[in-house]
Amino acid sequence: MIDFRPHRLIRGRATVRASALVTALVAAILAGSASAAPPAPRESVVFNGLDLPTALRFSPDGRVFVAEKSGLIKVFDGLGDKTPTVFADLRTEVYNYWDRGLLGIALDPQFPAKPYVYVLYTYDAEIGGQPPLWGDPGASDDDCPTPPGPTTDGCLVSGRLSRLTAKGDRMTGSEQVLINDWCQQYPSHSIGDLAFGGGSPPALYVSGGDGSSFTETDYGQFAGNPCGDPPTGPGGDQSPPSAEGGSLRSQSPRRPAGEPRTLDGAVLRVDPRTGNGLVGNPFAHSSDADARRIIAYGLRNPFRFALRAGEIWVGEVGWSSVEEINRILNPASSTATNFGWPCYEGPFPQPSYRAAGLDSCQPLYQKPGAVTAPYYSYRHGAKVVPGETCPKGSSSITGLAFYPKAGPYPSQYRGALFFADYSRNCIWAMENGSADVPGPNHVKTFVAGAAHPVDLQVGPDRNLYYVDISGGTIRRLSFAAGNQTPTAVAKAAPTSGQLPLTVNFDAAGSSDPDPGDDLTYSWDLDGDGAYGDSTDQAPSFTYTKGGVYRVGLKVTDPHGASATDTIAISAGNTPPVPTITAPLSSLTWAVGDQIAFSGSATDAQDGTLPASALSWSLVVRHCPSNCHTHHIRRFAGVRSGSFNAPDHDYPSHLELRLTATDSGGLKQTQSVRLDPETVELTVESSPTGLAPALDDFKAPTPFGRTVILDSMNTLSAPTPQTLNGRTYDFQSWSDGGAATHTFTAVGSTTYTATYRAR
Repeated sequence: MIDFRPHRLIRGRATVRASALVTALVAAILAGSASAAPPAPRESVVFNGLDLPTALRFSPDGRVFVAEKSGLIKVFDGLGDKTPTVFADLRTEVYNYWDRGLLGIALDPQFPAKPYVYVLYTYDAEIGGQPPLWGDPGASDDDCPTPPGPTTDGCLVSGRLSRLTAKGDRMTGSEQVLINDWCQQYPSHSIGDLAFGGGSPPALYVSGGDGSSFTETDYGQFAGNPCGDPPTGPGGDQSPPSAEGGSLRSQSPRRPAGEPRTLDGAVLRVDPRTGNGLVGNPFAHSSDADARRIIAYGLRNPFRFALRAGEIWVGEVGWSSVEEINRILNPASSTATNFGWPCYEGPFPQPSYRAAGLDSCQPLYQKPGAVTAPYYSYRHGAKVVPGETCPKGSSSITGLAFYPKAGPYPSQYRGALFFADYSRNCIWAMENGSADVPGPNHVKTFVAGAAHPVDLQVGPDRNLYYVDISGGTIRRLSFAAGNQTPTAVAKAAPTSGQLPLTVNFDAAGSSDPDPGDDLTYSWDLDGDGAYGDSTDQAPSFTYTKGGVYRVGLKVTDPHGASATDTIAISAGNTPPVPTITAPLSSLTWAVGDQIAFSGSATDAQDGTLPASALSWSLVVRHCPSNCHTHHIRRFAGVRSGSFNAPDHDYPSHLELRLTATDSGGLKQTQSVRLDPETVELTVESSPTGLAPALDDFKAPTPFGRTVILDSMNTLSAPTPQTLNGRTYDFQSWSDGGAATHTFTAVGSTTYTATYRAR
């Protein structure tokens, strides 16, 4: 929270003579200090009932476009509209699994005069293939079976940038495919964001992730190099030091002449009519079409970016240690910007990739300034702002937006950069520093406890809006000049039950941001749309007829400003009771295990519910400290089924949820937590004290890590190393593997790297 308390003046031991002048000066200082700190923003839900929304864009004509992860695009007539129209249904083309899906959307700068909507999504086919490869036509959720296994060999797909044509609130005709590329092996680090920049005509900027493993040091060694990266090509055995696949696709612009470039881990500047690279791009004269599109590379997951005064500021989701904000000063520069991934993470060499001794990375370590360091970064193990309530640990930067130079926000936010973190559920403001540019030393907590933000946008009213993916809402953050609007919060218990049903209501959670303003209350208890049934803060009401009643609460402050809230009461109906019969919470799993699930639901009014009333959801909860959620997939309309346990960093667990819906629309959810079976891996060296790497961790031996049984892991032994003034060269691993190699954790094991002194 922003501290708006005045600073305390501390007197020394010397006697201070009171005077009217001193008193006035102190009062002036205190008043100035108090007025300098703005109040916290007011958060309100603008749209709800969305299904995993990922991005939104505001049209100049007042409409609001929202992309959902499944491939649906919905359009609202305005900020007051509550019933959107489905603009486009791309679910057959979109691969919606884990972190993949429809993730980027943009409107033509002259929309609707130029009626084009641009979309960026994971395409349910390999490059050049026909969808659906892994899903079913028209399905909202797709699968990745085992084999190949989502995090074992990976379900290979690609990325697609397309242009859609709007006719009113509907897409007309077919999509115009501008780019089908981005070979993606694993279910995260998919495509990213879309935005238009300056110029005539304006350029379209596009970002995409590396599509590689997020659990392993991935240089293309898995599943026979399915993306066909050099030097081996498809089916070849990629190994250090010459490997160029996996995460190293992010460094493809540096490949030797004649080898193909890729769009993975890059930011593109393209012609919105054709998808071709623009004249003036760094590689505009290359014979490689992908190279001609690239203006920046060396990125892991540039999920969101924002434009400012001809610059691009990129939010880069890190791996084990660091989140980054990267700055592309001149997108039309003749030199492409290299941010260093996977050789670097943040401003530091990435330990496991450095330990692998890769030819792609070595020149970057040897030449100072070969990569561009982040403009701003924060460590996963540290708080962004000291003393804030936002947690540390799990981190993923998932939203960027610049506030304009004028608007209703307090003056210190004008020109500021707002950035959000989905895993920490927080939003920060980087206020302007020197040269009227957001400064790394001017970061303040803006919203602590935000609701799963994955996109930030400034609306036409110059308020900040964000997308809440897990709650299915679009939220507004606003400041009010003068008297501020109160917030109405209606509570009820119970919200359903048999007749006659007596419900106790409570408005105590309502509030007014202006100090000293008392609220008055007015209830519409019978749901007929007319307030005044009660003016108590906590009334009761008995319902004698069955039905769903939309009870309304209106709160009003002394200046006439009011707000409303509604709550649904289902009289004569009780919620269904879902029951998960399998798996039991006592089940433990290893990577790749097939886990069967089954369940049912009963309802006092409807009896046993049909399978069509049941919906299952599978998520991974990753909890290195604070937890964050990966939405894996859903199973709709079935009583039973199965899935294979995925690989993921530990500590993490699976959560399976069963939701039942009765004929009256009441829902109830039951969940079961499924913990993995784990093993202990110990790394030693001979002599002790050298520093090998296990996955993303490198440290002097001995050290250990807990991993999930049957997970894939990578050992690396960097060579040479220096210890106590002596130089050592790697000789062998105790398991017989190469200096860098991948293995399956089948049990608690000690791995020893043997070195020989020169």
